[in-house]
Amino acid sequence: VQLQASGGGLVQPGGSLRLSCAASGTFFSINIMGWYRQAPGKQRELVASMTSGGTATFADSVKGRFTISRDYANNTAYLRMNSLKSEDTAIYYCNMNYAGRTYWGQGTQVTVSS
Repeated sequence: VQLQASGGGLVQPGGSLRLSCAASGTFFSINIMGWYRQAPGKQRELVASMTSGGTATFADSVKGRFTISRDYANNTAYLRMNSLKSEDTAIYYCNMNYAGRTYWGQGTQVTVSS
């Protein structure tokens, strides 16, 4: 499984970004795709995830600001981030889980700064 993430960048507080994660290779159709992030000096944490059945989970810190969606035909997950705050600054990692296996994409930097 390969996960290709894209969409990070520099944005001002209050701005928006959309991250994409395209999965390729061989994997079960029943899976969970999501995003984790790691800020300097902090542990990696779950931001949002969505099962192949469409159930979404969000970190409390992003509820109401971030949405996650999936394009099942193209094996792609999207993270729409609105009302970004400086504390959202981190490296964001795409993730896939299925059948006890975990895969990570390369990180994409999100910097929220004026």
